[in-house]
Formats: sequence, structure tokens, C-alpha cells
Amino acid sequence: MKVFNLIFCVLFIVSAGLQYNDPDPYIWIPIYLMGAVISFQAFREKVYPVFTLLLSALFIIYDLYLFFDKFGVLSWLNEHNAENIAASMKASAPWIEETREFFGLLILIIVLMINYFVSQKSVVK
Repeated sequence: MKVFNLIFCVLFIVSAGLQYNDPDPYIWIPIYLMGAVISFQAFREKVYPVFTLLLSALFIIYDLYLFFDKFGVLSWLNEHNAENIAASMKASAPWIEETREFFGLLILIIVLMINYFVSQKSVVK
């Protein structure tokens, strides 16, 4: 788990850095930095389960918003035939931006939940 968390800590820091030219960096830089902090803490074997769960719940709510939003994942799937979201680094359409944000946040949620469940498993021992 140490390697897993170190890798994701670095990836989340890089992701936060790449948000400087995003249309809403004030949202995404803190989100990715929180993922980096939680991963770093887990790397140090200091998981805070309540904080991790609360943050995960907040991120899940925001991810649901990104899924159902006017230009969200549903729009990308239904109205834009799941257009390639990785063809260009420039998000040429709002549904591309929202879909990328959805999947980035989904990755972060999965990492947080893995850390939460692994920490709970070690407490049960």
C-alpha cells in the first residue's frame, strides 16, 4: 500500500499543477491536493477514517452532479455519442471538460475508498 499511496500522491500533485489553466482551478487544485494529502498520510500509515469518509461523500455528491449536469457524462454519452475525450488536451466542448472532471474525481474517490477500507481492515485485526 505504501507504493500505491506514494504513486497516487505524486499523481494528484501533478494533476493539481495541471489545473492552473483550467476554467475552474479554484475548485480542482484543492480537490487534487486533498487527494495528495490523504494519499501521503496513508503512505505514512496515518489514515483518518472519518475525514476520509466525509471527503469521499462530498466528492461523490460532486461527481453525481458532474454526471447529471447539462454538459455532464450523460450528455457526452447520449447527445455526443461518447466522443473521444482524449483526442486533444484542449477541451473543445463543455461536455468533454465535465466528463474528464468526472473521471478524474472518480479515480480520486476510488483511491480514498481503498485507503479507507484498508485502514478499517487493519483496525479489525
